[in-house]
Amino acid sequence: MQWNKKYNYPTSSRATEGGIRRYLLGEKKLPSVTSILDATKSEEDKAALANWRERTGYKEAEAITKAASSRGSQMHNYLETFLLGRENLSFFDDKEQYKMMAKKIIEKGLKNRLEEIYGTECTLYYPEKYAGTADCVGVYEGKETIIDFKQSNKPKKAEYIDSWLLQTAAYSLAHNVVYKSNITACVILVCTVDNLFQEFKIQGSELITYQNLFLGRLKRFNEMNNLDKKNG
Repeated sequence: MQWNKKYNYPTSSRATEGGIRRYLLGEKKLPSVTSILDATKSEEDKAALANWRERTGYKEAEAITKAASSRGSQMHNYLETFLLGRENLSFFDDKEQYKMMAKKIIEKGLKNRLEEIYGTECTLYYPEKYAGTADCVGVYEGKETIIDFKQSNKPKKAEYIDSWLLQTAAYSLAHNVVYKSNITACVILVCTVDNLFQEFKIQGSELITYQNLFLGRLKRFNEMNNLDKKNG
């Protein structure tokens, strides 16, 4: 894999207002993709999360969530360091869990598959609409692709990762609009705490479907916010 700084990604800062994380890009404050998806979850998804917290116990559920978030951040940091070429695999000598998970993603998901790297931790935005951060953008198996890294406590089924797919689809749409690029695929590389690697991909017409589904969620988000403002 080699670097190709084909696109000039902007810098940004973030702030949370009214529970919504926003990206500050110049004078603009754009809602984050993850905040949009969280705010527009289905009642079924909200109920499933509430039921899990009740079954697990709220204190234990909070601890599990916090540990997963920390592990995910550490794994992402190591993957970014590797992609930037600042480290090689020798930095995996110790057996810390998140390092082993990162190594699995590198070996199974990136080596001999990621051909070019356009950027890591790329701020992407759709003008006037939304923004987010893509873990990696580049050429993956011959196609310009959004690449996302995820950790999980247990293996995932494709039908349960819609929010992940919508997230990457939103990034691809923003990238294509701003840079007139031709991103036609999104890849999500997952490693579980038991070191099981999984890959999920959407491309072509399926990616376009997810882009449109995200725009539907964005419309709902804006309608909810406008209603809140009126009621406020």
